[in-house]
Amino acid sequence: MKALLLAAGYGTRLYPLTEKIPKPLLPVAGRPIIDYLVEQIYKADHINELFVVSNDKFFDDFRIWQSSARKKHRGLKISIVNDGTKSPAERLGAIGDVRFVIDKKKIKDDLLIVGGDNIFDYNLKKFILKAKQKRSISLGVHDVGEKKIAVHYGVVSFNAKKVLSEFQEKPKRPKTTLAAMCLYYFPKEKLKDITLYLNQPHDRKDAIGDYFNWLHQIEDIYVYEFKGKWFDVGNHDSYNRAEKYFREKYKS
Repeated sequence: MKALLLAAGYGTRLYPLTEKIPKPLLPVAGRPIIDYLVEQIYKADHINELFVVSNDKFFDDFRIWQSSARKKHRGLKISIVNDGTKSPAERLGAIGDVRFVIDKKKIKDDLLIVGGDNIFDYNLKKFILKAKQKRSISLGVHDVGEKKIAVHYGVVSFNAKKVLSEFQEKPKRPKTTLAAMCLYYFPKEKLKDITLYLNQPHDRKDAIGDYFNWLHQIEDIYVYEFKGKWFDVGNHDSYNRAEKYFREKYKS
């Protein structure tokens, strides 16, 4: 099984912090955000190779990080993939970057996709095992507790069988408080769905909610709710909250 970490964004909402350093390499409690993610991927056991997709602006920064990461996580092959973009205007978007890496690296295995600005303290093993049993696309969600908070995220609704029924992209009136975490499992036989979506006559290549709203009309997508702590480091407030939580956690 392979993993893909999405790290090709430009983090403009976190300027000036991210003008010269990519968001996944920002320190939280003395460690880069990406280290928390790779640690979880490494502990999942099922994954033997990790691809980190970067833009051209920060490619060298990730290559420097790669050297130390390989020493810490022996047995996990780590590759940095440059999507070639140099500015926010050139971005391929989340779905575009996923297809870019799948095509460039000729991925034909089950694939775990993780957003590079996530930090969570869950064990991924249960999520991966359940998804493997279903042999269907699965997505991770976290209950943010209040609808006034949910408006900032992709919001998920599902039926009694935990099959996705709707994905609202940053809705003004969210139907639930379940936020999509940018954590997805794709069985190898379902990777073709990404190309099928991008070949449709539209220009929605970034908002992943558009993709899942299109896809759930074709096939079942399973929802897995994670418990514990989760931070989507998209702005200064969430970054500061993550810093405070993990600094306190590692004091003890």
